[in-house]
Amino acid sequence: MTTDPDDLELSDAEEDALHELQLGIEHVHRAYGTLLEFHHDLGHAMDRMSDAEEALREAGHEEWADALRDDHLPAGAVSDQWTFELVEEFSAEFLEEVDAFETEVRDELADGIDHVTERRQKRRLRDRADGED
Repeated sequence: MTTDPDDLELSDAEEDALHELQLGIEHVHRAYGTLLEFHHDLGHAMDRMSDAEEALREAGHEEWADALRDDHLPAGAVSDQWTFELVEEFSAEFLEEVDAFETEVRDELADGIDHVTERRQKRRLRDRADGED
């Protein structure tokens, strides 16, 4: 196993494929972060709605407070799933699988070295700066 990306015997097409796959994986992780943010934001919204239920009850609006309690607060965000379930399902059924796939491809093509294109670019720029062009 090599640790130097310049020692890899990758074709240009293989390097491009690895780079695009890794960029895709990074966007999947960003999407997961957005999903986590959605989960947290909706949780905060539900806390506020729970506070509104109490305030409606204190203001004498039992019917609206009951509707909030019975119809809206326990409802799922999507198809009766709560957001924590969406996060868990996304993580277990998509994120973990595509991460494992990317790792398998990278292990086979690049001896497990991550960000080959960027590492090579870093070396070229530093060599150029050092006058080794």
